[in-house]
Amino acid sequence: MTDVGSRYVAALAAKDTEALLGIFASVVSFRGMTPGRFWEVHSPADVVEDVLYEWFEPDDIVEAVEHVEVGKLVDRQRVVYRFRVRNANGVYRVEQCAYFDLDEDGRVSRMNVMCSGFRPLADATTA
Repeated sequence: MTDVGSRYVAALAAKDTEALLGIFASVVSFRGMTPGRFWEVHSPADVVEDVLYEWFEPDDIVEAVEHVEVGKLVDRQRVVYRFRVRNANGVYRVEQCAYFDLDEDGRVSRMNVMCSGFRPLADATTA
């Protein structure tokens, strides 16, 4: 995975802090929308620690990256991804869609993410 969107998804699924920090520009406009809250931060550390690691907490284990789709919408990059996540409360499917811009160094300078929330799978064997 060499494109920024795919690298972001892989780093997020692995909770690879160093890789995540390296994806974002030193000043970033990050906005997120989850079912219960709007999020806005402006530094890579805040994106990772205060948003992404709140969405995917330490006990949330990404068991599988089920889908990744990257592309462009005119001048804006796009990545859609779906995770299978397990935690103490069960097994879930989570889908997110991110639109982002890159700076001249190829780092994310703006990202807008919308999250489905953790959708419970009735049967843990459901694919």
